Amino acid sequence: MDTDCRPRTSAFAAPFGVGNLARPTKEMVCVEDDAENNELRDDGWNEQARDETPMQRLDRNWADLLQELRVVQTGVQLLTGFLLTLPFQARFEQLSAYERAVYLTTVALSVAATGFLIAPVSLHRQLFRRHARQLMVTVSHRLAIIGLVLLGAAIVGVVLLIFDVVAGTAAGIAAAAAALVMLISLWAGLPWLARADSAAPPRSDP
Repeated sequence: MDTDCRPRTSAFAAPFGVGNLARPTKEMVCVEDDAENNELRDDGWNEQARDETPMQRLDRNWADLLQELRVVQTGVQLLTGFLLTLPFQARFEQLSAYERAVYLTTVALSVAATGFLIAPVSLHRQLFRRHARQLMVTVSHRLAIIGLVLLGAAIVGVVLLIFDVVAGTAAGIAAAAAALVMLISLWAGLPWLARADSAAPPRSDP
């Protein structure tokens, strides 16, 4: 078990356009880091380590979620726009029935991903000034996860379609499988490993 002690920071108002600043106080805050028996979870840990109230934590979580959604929304909108233009290309008439089925499935996945990833904006508008920040963060978190899954499936579909048209069915399936493994590794495996590593007991140098 490690104990981290540091001066408590407090925010004070700054001039317009500068933003809130933090300054240390004389009060020391000690936070015990025990991965196996951690009693300071979420609100308790944030209150001691960040001098943060539960509402401030929700505001920070909402701001972090919006930043993540901005990154993902750009990609899914570009992908959806690209897919919607394909039927108007001259070579689209040459696609086989299988390739058209892959295309339509991919379009459906991409449009669904767009809907889920933009849904938090509509949710915020509907719950504006209703003091439902916790509900917004919880529901938007779930919408974002579903949207990421749909986006990953759409990306795999695009890879399958393009490689199938250019290099054949076998190449398309192989490329789609490789893309699926890569996305699962980066979007699910890597965060899981990072989370497991952060929860592991600290190792001392020999």
